[in-house]
Amino acid sequence: MSKLIHPIAGVFATGLIAVFWLSTVVVETLGTHAQIATVKLAIPWGFLLLVPALAATGGTGFIRSRGARGGLVGRKLRRMPIIAANGAIVLIPAALFLAWKADAGEFDTVFYVVQAVELLAGAVNLTLLALNMRDGLRMTRRLPMSARSR
Repeated sequence: MSKLIHPIAGVFATGLIAVFWLSTVVVETLGTHAQIATVKLAIPWGFLLLVPALAATGGTGFIRSRGARGGLVGRKLRRMPIIAANGAIVLIPAALFLAWKADAGEFDTVFYVVQAVELLAGAVNLTLLALNMRDGLRMTRRLPMSARSR
């Protein structure tokens, strides 16, 4: 069962993070304050889907690793604490703070500084999750040989 759940939950979680990130970039670039507030208020509700998806991905990944700690599994395992800490220490608090500020209509310097930090941290997590996906595909031999040898 973990063979099925792990990739589905991983793609779903990564997709959600990408939607959060992209919707933020688009609305901050092109949207009004009301539209920014709508996006900033919606993202914390998305955590109700994201957190279980990440937990399912991590749990099934641990099961699938079967105690291995080297090679591609080791790389994935070394990235996970960074992804988790970045999410728990930076991304979730920043999203909650930004939702609170946006709801109050406070689009001040602090809002935009925190927004920049959130976008940077989100880009880091997306990159690390994409690297984990790539390594997972290498492990299951779903990437062409040329891509696996890199």
